[in-house]
Amino acid sequence: MEGIGNDYIYVDGIHQEVPMDAEFISRISNRHFGIGGDGMIVILKSDQYDFKMRMFNLDGSEGMMCGNGIRCFAKFCYDHHLTDKKVLNIETKAGLRIVELIFDGDEVVGAKVDMQEPILNCKDIPVIFDQEKMINEKVMIGDQEYALTAVSMGNPHVITYVDSLDFDIETIGKQFEHHQIFPESVNTEFVEVINDHYLKMRVWERGSGETMACGTGACAVMYASYLNGYCKEKATVELLGGKLEIELQEGHIFMTGPATTVFEGKIKI
Repeated sequence: MEGIGNDYIYVDGIHQEVPMDAEFISRISNRHFGIGGDGMIVILKSDQYDFKMRMFNLDGSEGMMCGNGIRCFAKFCYDHHLTDKKVLNIETKAGLRIVELIFDGDEVVGAKVDMQEPILNCKDIPVIFDQEKMINEKVMIGDQEYALTAVSMGNPHVITYVDSLDFDIETIGKQFEHHQIFPESVNTEFVEVINDHYLKMRVWERGSGETMACGTGACAVMYASYLNGYCKEKATVELLGGKLEIELQEGHIFMTGPATTVFEGKIKI
């Protein structure tokens, strides 16, 4: 399944045993020797909520949350008759996320997600920094100085603004991901501001490299841009794979976007 190009292999972990070791995940996520995807997402029972989501990156490392992934997760649950609810409470490693399905006739075509409150406290993101928050702060990454804003949406993001999105993201992305101020590494968003309601971005995700899209990253970008005065309470965020609508309401970030099933099948393990 994919959400604006952010594609994962979705597996029903309720009715079968699913291996969740790094070797298996990285093998089936390999686009040449496996199914191919940005990683694997497993649907599980939850003791507290409707379902539990576990998501794994391309390298097998476990992530806290995935904004594009959780829309597809909710569609999977409905399409596979695991629930008939149209609003789902989903347990993630980052906490509860509430997902409202969007329909075109009888078909689930997307979802609106309450991504909860963004986190700015450096210790909670985490970022090693000598102030409580990092908002538009100058930091040396590699041999260049960047103005950085750090936000957690359940996983760590750092946002910087650029005049053009045409640059060598692989070299720069790795420098950010492994920089010493990010003890758990970091997802990095490079943003071009078009106007006060339209933002364009590229994302380098920890453990996966550049991806077509990152839902939590788009949320972090909108909120960082709001804090820095670049946008208002609602903005369209354009990523390589498509667009998301991000809105700030009463302290919570809401993300709306598509969810698409690409194919279904079985794999021998």
